[in-house]
Parts: sequence; C-alpha cells; structure tokens
Amino acid sequence: MLLRTLWLSLDPYMRGRMSGAPSYAKPVGIGDVMEGGTISEVVASNVPRFAKGSVVVGHTGWQTYALSDGSSMQKVEPTRGPIQAALGVLGMPGMTAYMGLLEIGKPAAGETVVVAAASGAVGSVVGQIARIKGARAVGIAGGADKCRYVTEELGFDACIDHRAPDLARRLAAACPKGIDVYFENVGGAVLFAVLPLLNRNARIPLCGLIAWYNLAKLPEGVDRTPQLLTTALKQRVKIQGFIIFDHFRHLPAFRADMSAWLRDGRIKHREQVIEGLENAPRGLIGLLEGENFGKLVVRVS
Repeated sequence: MLLRTLWLSLDPYMRGRMSGAPSYAKPVGIGDVMEGGTISEVVASNVPRFAKGSVVVGHTGWQTYALSDGSSMQKVEPTRGPIQAALGVLGMPGMTAYMGLLEIGKPAAGETVVVAAASGAVGSVVGQIARIKGARAVGIAGGADKCRYVTEELGFDACIDHRAPDLARRLAAACPKGIDVYFENVGGAVLFAVLPLLNRNARIPLCGLIAWYNLAKLPEGVDRTPQLLTTALKQRVKIQGFIIFDHFRHLPAFRADMSAWLRDGRIKHREQVIEGLENAPRGLIGLLEGENFGKLVVRVS
C-alpha cells in the first residue's frame, strides 16, 4: 500500500540510531531514510485489511510517502482522541511510562516517585500514573514555566528546576521521606542529586539517558561510579533498563487503562507541533537540548 505521511514523531532514541556503536537496534545507514514513528493515510492499497482512506500508525520514517506491505502497521482509532496522540500518550511514549512505572517501579500508595524530564512525553505521564496509584509525584524539569505546568496542570506534588544551582537541596526538601522510585530518562547531574535520597529497596526504571547521548568520550572530572554502585549496594536498589519493544504483551492493558484515564480526565497531555518535514532536523536538535515542551511532533502533511 502507498502511504502519505501526516505526522512524524520526534523522540530521543533517534540520536542513538545515528551512531554505529553497538545498541539494541541497527543504526540508520548513510543514505537511508531516517527512523521515526508516523501517522499516515492510505492512498492506495492492495492489502485487504487496510482500505484506501484508512489512517495507520507505524515506523515509515522521515519521508512524505512510503510503501508498506502492512506488517507492523496498525489502524488508528479516531474515537480515542486526536490521531497524533497515537505517537504520544496513546503510543510509544505513553506505553513506556505505563510499563516502566507499573512493571518495574511498582509504586505503592504513600511512596515517593521522582520523575526526570517531568514535562516531557514520557515523564508527564509517569507522574500522573503515580498519582493515580496513590503515590507522591515529584518532577524535575527545565525552567519555571515547565515546573509550573507540571504542578498546576498535571497535578504533581512538587517540581524542581534542574537548572537551579541548589538542585540537590531543593530535591531533598521536596522528598522529606526519601525516594522510593526514580524514573530515569535523563542521567547527568539529575541522577547524582537523586542518589543520596534513595530509600532502601528503591527501584529505578531506566529508559533513557538523554544528558549523555551526544558524548563522544567519557566526561572528565569526578568519577561518580563509586557513588552510584555503593548506593545501589547499601540501599539494595533495583536498577532495570528496559526497551519498550520487548513489552508489547502489555499493549492491550495499556490501551484499556490509558483510554479510560484520558476519557475520565485523569491523564492530561500536551504536544508541541513543528510545521513541515524540512524543519524536523532543527526540532530533533532542540529536543536533545531540552527545548521541547510536551510531546514533539511534526505535521508533515
């Protein structure tokens, strides 16, 4: 079938696809179409289950048209919300938040959950699910506007600006009983502000380390490895990295729960739209520098 791209998702994992270093997925080859999740309209079809005019979600990448045999493509249900939500809260970022927090973090009522990049596509959902499960949600975000959004709009109990010079002190004040779950997708200084506050048997779902994605070599300065591993040992901390593609068995439960939470107004989401495929490269650079506010998508057509 011939697909016309309507929406393209921009996500941090794309940076890793530009590297030849060993990873969980093959890099994008020189001259190949850049990897990316998309929402597309079926323009013409020889695939019986996808009629002309259908809207589908898949990974056809940074291009205006694509050919597909229909494998790994799914129809988008417009009744669930704006179609581009299938790239965000109802798609891979939402499922990453859902699976990582509930299957690895396992927050209990009254525990404290700290979320890095709390205004982003994944972090914003993590904190709201934590609140639904009865836990305290403390976000970390870049700037006063993002922190205000996280607390006033999303309902987090607190949010700390990671640009503040006294990040560690402010985080400690917001977590007087320590941290039971730290949802990690940033790394860098945020991780090292969290470490001294981890409670015994704390859990760290690890889905990304965006602060280090552009490293060409190990950073100079203090080696924090002893602090990290000593804390993990003494506090019996569970650190588990995960890739969402390994957990699609949870897709039906995720869709049912997230659709219900959205319908009931218990989950809110925000997107930032870039107009035109030609502006996608600048958008990805901005994403890696923390410029985005919410789920970043490109309106291709």
